[in-house]
Amino acid sequence: MSWGGSAGPGRAGRRRGYPVAVLLVTVTALAAGCADTRQPTGAPAFEPMETPATSAAADGTPTAAPTPTASATPSRSPSKKPTTPPPTTSGSHRYVFPVQTGNVAYHPTHSAYPATDIFANCGSPVVAVTNGRILEVSRVDRYSKTGPQGPNNGGKAVSLLGDDGVRYYGSHLTTVSGGIEAGVRVRAGEQVGTVGRTGNANNVCHLHFGISPPCQKTADWWIRRGVVWPASFLDAWRKKRNTSPAAKVRDWRADNGCPKAP
Repeated sequence: MSWGGSAGPGRAGRRRGYPVAVLLVTVTALAAGCADTRQPTGAPAFEPMETPATSAAADGTPTAAPTPTASATPSRSPSKKPTTPPPTTSGSHRYVFPVQTGNVAYHPTHSAYPATDIFANCGSPVVAVTNGRILEVSRVDRYSKTGPQGPNNGGKAVSLLGDDGVRYYGSHLTTVSGGIEAGVRVRAGEQVGTVGRTGNANNVCHLHFGISPPCQKTADWWIRRGVVWPASFLDAWRKKRNTSPAAKVRDWRADNGCPKAP
């Protein structure tokens, strides 16, 4: 899943999915500091994949974040608040919450563009939210405050193309699990990394979680970081509901296409 601890389970080569419990994160609705900023300049070294078909629509109700224990200064005030899509569940796809931990918090809004920061302790397991194939992996934190802002903001990161046709992006990871590589198939709940604070996370442990259409599949960081508000879907997955963002993502693409630049 701009889907940056301890390492996840190793795997050799192309692997089959192993269910892993969902992961969750701790504290700080204040830290919108992971917002990817604008200027594109080259993307991290990533590898491409193929695109499966899409699925159903979805929703839930946003969860307010608890009082934070750590904080980061938001770079900007949140963009327009998300609208709550009608609750629609998917009969063919399974979804799980992306962070597996008891102490977790997130906010329905995000600075500058639609996404969610899920706050949890560094090292908390990050898992695949649905069945699919890995699109991109960044195992090296290339972000620099004095370098290009945008393409490397996520630090260590993983993006997944779900079998529902939706791209999920998780970044600021401490580690990417062994065997997680572009093209590898994973199952819902399988660990792909651990919560961290790489990239422009402002030293706050959290997972940046974005939902988007696959578009270019790789390198299009201005779309990959998130275009559809995730909070309502996170609420549903936390309650074990298989609520799919596929229809919402299809609607966004129908309205916006796939912008070639930020």
